[in-house]
Amino acid sequence: MTDTQPSLRDTIIAGYTFDAPAATLGVLIDADAPVPDAPIRIPLAMFNRHGLVAGATGTGKTKTLQVMAEALSSAGVPVFAADIKGDLSGLASPGEATEKLTARVEAQGQPWAAAGFPTELYALGGEGIGVPVRATISSFGPILLAKVLELNQVQESSLGLVFHYADQAGLPLLDLKDLVELLKYLTGDEGKAELKGIGGVSSATAGVILRALVGLSSQGADAFFGEPEFDSSELLRVAPDGRGIVSLLELPQLASRPALFSTFLMWLLADLYEALPEVGDLDKPKLVFFFDEAHLLFDGASKGFLDAIEQTVRLIRSKGIGVFFVTQTPKDVPDDVLAQLGSRVQHQLRAHTPNDAKALRATVATYPRSGYDLEQLLQQLGTGEAIVTVMSEKGAPTPVAHTRIWAPTSLMAPTPEPQLQAIVAASPLTARYGAAIDRESAYEILGRKLAAGAEKAAAEARAKAEAAAAKEAEKERVAEAREAARAQAAAEKEARAAEAARRKYEKEHPSLIDQVTSSSTFRSLVRSAGREIIRGVFGTGRK
Repeated sequence: MTDTQPSLRDTIIAGYTFDAPAATLGVLIDADAPVPDAPIRIPLAMFNRHGLVAGATGTGKTKTLQVMAEALSSAGVPVFAADIKGDLSGLASPGEATEKLTARVEAQGQPWAAAGFPTELYALGGEGIGVPVRATISSFGPILLAKVLELNQVQESSLGLVFHYADQAGLPLLDLKDLVELLKYLTGDEGKAELKGIGGVSSATAGVILRALVGLSSQGADAFFGEPEFDSSELLRVAPDGRGIVSLLELPQLASRPALFSTFLMWLLADLYEALPEVGDLDKPKLVFFFDEAHLLFDGASKGFLDAIEQTVRLIRSKGIGVFFVTQTPKDVPDDVLAQLGSRVQHQLRAHTPNDAKALRATVATYPRSGYDLEQLLQQLGTGEAIVTVMSEKGAPTPVAHTRIWAPTSLMAPTPEPQLQAIVAASPLTARYGAAIDRESAYEILGRKLAAGAEKAAAEARAKAEAAAAKEAEKERVAEAREAARAQAAAEKEARAAEAARRKYEKEHPSLIDQVTSSSTFRSLVRSAGREIIRGVFGTGRK
């Protein structure tokens, strides 16, 4: 090294010497200096250039996140984070100055004073301690919902068609039962005809989606989807004392429904992007969003979903929002998204398997050149240590710095439950979002439509049955009339035959009187008697 060539330590210190306001992460670990004295910081304006906090389990990621949240809140920047293990709730309470903590902060020259921070607690659908957070099915949209339901691209496309139909038909999709009822309707006899004009949904695809929705409902998602819908602008609030409010979303059952939780966080980001105006580069961001367990968001994601994430992360910076992904290794984040992350805090990585070693080398390759043997250093980092590179105030990456992260000034353990419940009870948001609302939506509208259709079908069936009965009665009447006519004709024919037979018999068998009166002798006697009577009356004739 020549006299004109700066040392690694001087290069690092120069790289982190900013004129603009910055949040301190920790101090440089320098083997040549007995007491670290060079602060490692991130300019506040660079927080909206996004970042990554990575490291194996137990290496200090959560405490790094806590330190960042404290620094941002103190600077008047609101923070949002998912509190997966409950540890971050300690931000609401002042820390405890234990002997171990005191020794640590003195050794690293940290000006430490116990402090709690203004905190708002949220819970998905009210499950847990926090203000209930809900979203409607319509605002969640088909792409995010397809990710939650783990649908393939064909099924995702069909789900998009269902959402399109709902919009055109004026059917609000607010909760899961709305979507379930709509799918049943569209695959029924009446709905198929309506949907056929815009493509149709096969019964097999609808069945897959319906089963996935039933599974999601069994995981408790009914409590999450509905109204009142959470307004993401609530996350941008600042406390009366000027500190940014730290919003913590409790995720106590992450293992049972990871896709729902991770996708909900993405919905929050997308909703912020849609709602906020363009502001360009600010002196400090409006909000910094920490996306914990980020690998859950990308696992099994479709291309459309990944494209939506990449676009949101790329463009949301112009809305004044910074996003930090928190995960185990950088390989958990797709390259297109990783390329958008300006600041990096990398805790220890382990290389116990060939895949781990490959991931380690891939991680090292993503860092700028430095004076460290990063492949070795990353495996040797102690808990609370990290290698850091951030965006300088000029937008250039700073040198890689071996850093000891400062200790949080808030409680490094969960805040006691009674205190958390008191925070929720005192929140002005509890009255706004506490009680669920179930207003008229697709479920009720389709229910009435189907009921009216069923009633109409029943009336038509009754009319058809009555017409059929009348027709049958007329048929029977005509048959009876014909039978009566046939019987009458047969009777008349029989009477005529009997009369003819009688006459024939009488002709063939005359009576005694007829025989006598019809003879010539009888006729002669009658004539003689007549003459005698005339002669006696008139005095004529022979005596």
